[in-house]
This record gives sequence, structure tokens and C-alpha cells, in this order.
Amino acid sequence: MMTSEAHISKQFDAELDQARSMALSMGGLAERQVVYAIEALRRGDMALTTRVIQVEVEVNALERTVDELCTSVIARRQPNAGDLRLVMALFKITTDIERIGDEAKKIALCAHEVPALGRVPLPRMNEIAVMAELVTGMLRDTLDAFARMDVENASSIAMRDREVDRHFQAILRELLTYMIEDPRTISSCIDVLFVAKALERIGDHAKNITEYIVYLIKGKDVRHLTPERFDEVVAS
Repeated sequence: MMTSEAHISKQFDAELDQARSMALSMGGLAERQVVYAIEALRRGDMALTTRVIQVEVEVNALERTVDELCTSVIARRQPNAGDLRLVMALFKITTDIERIGDEAKKIALCAHEVPALGRVPLPRMNEIAVMAELVTGMLRDTLDAFARMDVENASSIAMRDREVDRHFQAILRELLTYMIEDPRTISSCIDVLFVAKALERIGDHAKNITEYIVYLIKGKDVRHLTPERFDEVVAS
């Protein structure tokens, strides 16, 4: 017969598994939002924009549920060090996932504006496509790492985030030059810049999630470390 203590422990593990499972579901929904938003941008498809907004409601609801469950676990179970790391990481991971959804929504809402840019040729639209491919790959690998509790690709994700940042800076510099040379393009350039910034932030949030996974698995805080030191901690 199962003792009361063993029953409580099993229930505690089930609650943690449930919270982690819901966080993974959130991540899958946010990834879908990003894919929909980028496709809406590419095609000027307002139906996809609407879908991004609809999915955001699901993401927000899951965030609240995970927060409530994690708060309850802390209050009732007094988790030990390892389990407490998981609970605290879940709080942070779900926050970043929700913000990824917010950025996807921003891109989707720009989708009906940016296709009109074809009337005025603008530089760096090809880099928008490259950024989009980079951040979707980062997000996919980050969520896979979370599902497998594996930091194998952590250094690669951080490296790609730096590459996304370089693309953003290149877009910013050239669009500023373009607006100075031809003020008629200011409104359109701002739309492109708005999308680029949203993509850059998605990359940041994916990297943040990766850092929390490293903390969860390695027990070490790798935020704000140099790339070299980050790689050392991941490899240790």
C-alpha cells in the first residue's frame, strides 16, 4: 500500500510534469504564431494575421495556468533545490514564450502594410527573410532542447542570436540612409524596421529560454556571460 508521503511525492511530480507539459504546449503555439506571422508577411494574408491573434489568446491562457500551478506548488509543496529550479525556470520560460507571441502579433499586424512596399523598392528585405529563417530555427531548436532537457545546441542558439543582431544592425543602418536620401520612403521603411525589430526580439527571447534551460540542467546562471564563458559552462 502506498504511504501518504509517497502519494504526496507522486502527486507533486505529476504537478511538475503537468506544468512543464503546458509550457511546452505554449511553446508550440508560439512557434506556430511566428510561422503564421512570417507567412502573413510574405503573402499579405490577413486571414493568417487573424489566426495569429486567435492563437495569442490560447498562449496567454496557458501562461496564466502555468503561473497559478507553479505558485501553488511553491506554496504547498516547498520544493527542494532541483525541483525549485524547475519551477523558477518555468516562470521565466513561459514569460519569454508569451512575449514571443506578442512579437509575432506585431509582425502579423504589419503584414497588410509591408507587401505594399513592392511599389517602392527597399533594401534589406532579403535580410528580413534571412532573419525570419534564423529566428524560427532558433525557436524550434530551443523548444526541442526544452522537451529533451538537453543543452547540446545551446551554444549554436546563442551564436545564431548574435547573427540575428548583426542582420538587424545592418537593416537599421541602411534603412536610415534610405530614409535620409528619399523621405518619401520613411513610412514604408519604418514598417520594415518594425518587423526587423520584432524578429530580433524573438531571437532574444529564444536565447533567454536557452539560458534558463542551461540553468535548469547545469544549475549555473549563464545570463550576461561572454560567448566564450557561455560555451565553457555549456560544455562542462
